[in-house]
Amino acid sequence: MSVLSDFDLSGKAALVTGCSRGIGFAMAEALAEAGADIIGVSASLPSQGSEIANAVEALGRRFTAYRCDFSDRASVHAFTKEVLAAHPRIDILVNNAGTIRRAPAAEHSDESWDEVVEVNLNSQFVISREVGRRMVAQGGGRIIFTASLLTFQGGITVPGYAASKGAIGQLTMALSNEWAGSGVGVNAIAPGYIATDNTAALRDDATRREQILARIPQGRWGEPADFKGPVVFLASRASAYMTGAILTVDGGWMGR
Repeated sequence: MSVLSDFDLSGKAALVTGCSRGIGFAMAEALAEAGADIIGVSASLPSQGSEIANAVEALGRRFTAYRCDFSDRASVHAFTKEVLAAHPRIDILVNNAGTIRRAPAAEHSDESWDEVVEVNLNSQFVISREVGRRMVAQGGGRIIFTASLLTFQGGITVPGYAASKGAIGQLTMALSNEWAGSGVGVNAIAPGYIATDNTAALRDDATRREQILARIPQGRWGEPADFKGPVVFLASRASAYMTGAILTVDGGWMGR
């Protein structure tokens, strides 16, 4: 049997949050390319005809769309109940939905803090808890969080984001410790500086842009497509003995 068969996701169902653009779009498309059907959710995802739905269906895979306001706890509970009722088996969960608010710590409002922590951490715990319980009962599954370089570093003017992503690293390990023995692998991917909406302000600032590029050994901003291989690896048998880990995809930033 070829090692490539270990990356095959045929017959699997993958729930991907924040799938409508950027890294989430690329990861959902990659999982479909590897054979998985996609259950996609974002705050504004159309029920039919979205770009990600068209991309997945063009690959011959099924795409089911949901909307959820991840900043609203009741909406998250309602979504989770609905998706688990409609999909008796979910093999892969990718917790990618996220947000960021930029302001110096002394000016960072309660509202900004609460929104970021609710979207980036609280909603992801609720969804992981409910889907993870199902995975434990079915005897296996893969959960993948989108972490960040700020899982390891403090960043500048993004205290809520840094706190939430630091907590995602700890949550990855905590869930792995409890569920690995039941066949549920829990890992995270920590993106570096990627050309997405979240980094537009940095890329538009000539000084910060050059400071960032100067530290990246590869000398470029990452692209969403750089996450296709890593997500398929973590979602598949190829990473069967890997759990509780945070995989950095950063052009070498953390090694600098």
